[in-house]
This record gives sequence, structure tokens and C-alpha cells, in this order.
Amino acid sequence: MEKLKPRLKLWFDNDSVSGVFGDGKWRLLKAIEETQSLSAASRSLRISYRKAWGDLKKAQDALGTALVQKQRGGSAGGKTVLTENGRRWIEAYAQFRRDVETAVERAFKKRIEGLLR
Repeated sequence: MEKLKPRLKLWFDNDSVSGVFGDGKWRLLKAIEETQSLSAASRSLRISYRKAWGDLKKAQDALGTALVQKQRGGSAGGKTVLTENGRRWIEAYAQFRRDVETAVERAFKKRIEGLLR
């Protein structure tokens, strides 16, 4: 038997909105930070521009803060950059996720690993 290991999907909800922020929106923000383009970020994640923009709007509305700032083009073209809060969310979520993964791994070793021997 191949070794089992725990996996998880993580996201935040509030009382009125499901999927406020989680792995997908975190990856989207990281891709925007890297590409400085919502269009390029959505292509790199293989999601539509419309979905990417909808996900961002949903998160920003539910969190009550701007995560990105769009700058219209001109001859050089436009760009999308993270706000300071967008950068904070990337870092805080990454740390939170690591904490949760550590706790899950610890619980797996304590409760499940012994059953696999």
C-alpha cells in the first residue's frame, strides 16, 4: 500500500458569503503579484478572466478592503497590482495555512498513522 498523507482544502466563509478567501484566491493574488496583470494571472491559473475578476470582487466586497488596484493602459498597457492589504493577505494566509497543515500532520500522526502499520 502506498503511504497515505493528509490533504486539505481551506477557505473562509462569513455569515452571508461562502468562499470569501481561500487557496484559490490566494493563488490568484500571488499570480497577480508575479505578473502584474489580472489577465496573465488568470491564464497562468487556467481560469477565465471573468471568474478571476468575480473572485477578486467577491473577496474585496466581503473583506471590506481593496486587494488589488487596476491601472488603465495607454501606450504601455495597463496593469493590476496588489494593494498593501493584498500583500498582507498573501503573507498572513500563507502563514495560517502552514499552521493548519502542521496541526493536521500532527493529528494524522497521533490518530491515523498507527492504523497503517
